[in-house]
This record gives sequence, C-alpha cells and structure tokens, in this order.
Amino acid sequence: MSTILTYVLYMALLVHISLLVVVLWRVWRGENVIDRLMGADLLSTLTLAVLVLLALIERESIYIDVALGLAALGFIGTIALAKYVADEQMF
Repeated sequence: MSTILTYVLYMALLVHISLLVVVLWRVWRGENVIDRLMGADLLSTLTLAVLVLLALIERESIYIDVALGLAALGFIGTIALAKYVADEQMF
C-alpha cells in the first residue's frame, strides 16, 4: 500500500475515533431521550466506519464481517429504542 494512502487512512481513523469520544459524551450527557437516541445511532455508525478503516489498514476481511453484523444489530436496536420512546411519549 502506498505511504500516502496509509497516512490518509490513519488520519481518517484518528478523526473517527475522536468523533466517537464526542458522540459518547453526547450520549452520556444528552439533554433528553431523543438526543441520546440520535447519539447512540451515530455511535454505531462511527463504530462501523472505524471497523471498515481497520479492515483497509490491516487488510483483513473479518472486520467487514463484524461491521455487517453490528450494522444489523444497530439497526434493530435503533428501531426498538425509537418504538419505546414513541410509546412513552404518547402517555
């Protein structure tokens, strides 16, 4: 792999990990349930991006498989949490 691409991948990984920290803070200290739900969804998306970047850096396809599994679980979890919040807001 060329050195420029390696530097770009490592910089992208650093940016995504720093964004993970910011989003984790937002989930922890969110103002309301909707903010925390959106933060949790973004947290799963950024985790998937980190896994894909790791797959590109390490040249291992197992990270892609894990990312696909987490994407499916994250989608189902977000739908379940949104339904729970919608049911709680009605009463």
